Amino acid sequence: MNFDVVIIGGGLAGLTCGIALQQQGKRCAIVNNGQAAIDFATGSMDLLSRLPNGENVVNFDRAFDALKAQMPTHPYCLIGKSQVIEKAKEFEVLAQKLKLGLLGSVEQNHHRVTPLGGLRATWLSPNSVPTVMANKALSYNSIAILGIEGYHDFQPQLLADNLLQQPQFAQMSIRTGYLRIPELDFLRQQSREFRSVHIAQSLEQNIVFKALIQEIELEAKDVDAVFLPACFGLDSQEFFNRLQDSTSLQLFELPTLPPSLLGGRQHKLLRQRFESLGGTMMNGDRALRAEFEGDRVKQIFTQIHENEPISATHFVLASGSFFSNGLVSEFDDIYEPVFHADMVKTEQFDPTNRFTWTTKRFASAQPYQSAGVVINEHCQLQKCGQKIENLYAVGSVIGGYNAIELGCGSGVAVVSALTVADHILANLAQ
Repeated sequence: MNFDVVIIGGGLAGLTCGIALQQQGKRCAIVNNGQAAIDFATGSMDLLSRLPNGENVVNFDRAFDALKAQMPTHPYCLIGKSQVIEKAKEFEVLAQKLKLGLLGSVEQNHHRVTPLGGLRATWLSPNSVPTVMANKALSYNSIAILGIEGYHDFQPQLLADNLLQQPQFAQMSIRTGYLRIPELDFLRQQSREFRSVHIAQSLEQNIVFKALIQEIELEAKDVDAVFLPACFGLDSQEFFNRLQDSTSLQLFELPTLPPSLLGGRQHKLLRQRFESLGGTMMNGDRALRAEFEGDRVKQIFTQIHENEPISATHFVLASGSFFSNGLVSEFDDIYEPVFHADMVKTEQFDPTNRFTWTTKRFASAQPYQSAGVVINEHCQLQKCGQKIENLYAVGSVIGGYNAIELGCGSGVAVVSALTVADHILANLAQ
């Protein structure tokens, strides 16, 4: 099997890169091991929420110089400010074309309401999620937060109590309640199955839609807006939009404990777009090893095609971090298992010294969270100190930064993906 580009990993980064390449007529294959981090994500995408010194970021452009001074190993600093901003804007356009329903701009972060009642700075959010700008209050006087009876992954009273501590919500009237939804009784008898995915499946198959509308309106009487758990609409936002259109209320949905329907919907739309463009998905497969020819990758072997090599002109590593086994930790080493590419090493973190992987304080950012491969400005990898000409890395497999601490995981994923797509297209055109 031979392709123009083989991408290892079918999450946000891999699919974004694949879509950009397929749109230009290149033959791409994605080796997809299974669920990706996007399936567990909130649906919002961060570009950069905080600097390493803890300072909050409002505008990426103005914060970039401080980021470069404090963390020069960050992928954004290697790629460059103008390129990061250009690719972020490019993804905003792509998201509109794919109808991901994302609101926001690289010009300024907004704040999304979290399931625990906090406010988190972010770049893009689903249009069904409640958001506020800076210190501006939400344009509603009263809110009803409605859970689902027996569903413990969404706690209305906890959410309400914490929201009232936020200045934007302090003067609002917030009340809580629960939806009974009799069609879910059989799930309530199996508590382990009473999760957002199963609730959404059941509602789409069995619900008496008119009765659900009446129940929501009864519980939310005389309020301006309603916050619901994201359990209404499994594969798309269509079911939730129908609820919105059928009531006189402004409805919002909040992500629940993973897996998240909001991230899962985005994953499905991205995958559908890649396949509709002619891309090949090798689902349920896992890359095992690679063969090199000089400073280039010649071919890879996978779990399913262990004796049948997959060759390409270019290869993209989008395998993720520890969550998806894109990085592997053993007792005395953290490494990338397919190409055994060079790992980022700093004064604070050494992948071969486990005593540098963690800090004593459990709640602190942990050094191992910045583990990943070394890249250059084109996101090309290196092995034994030498650049691999046709091998690139995108997303959380890249090292030198802590995506959770800085709030930049999705941004790094799409910016690196589109940067690599550009470089590959320019190379193939020569």
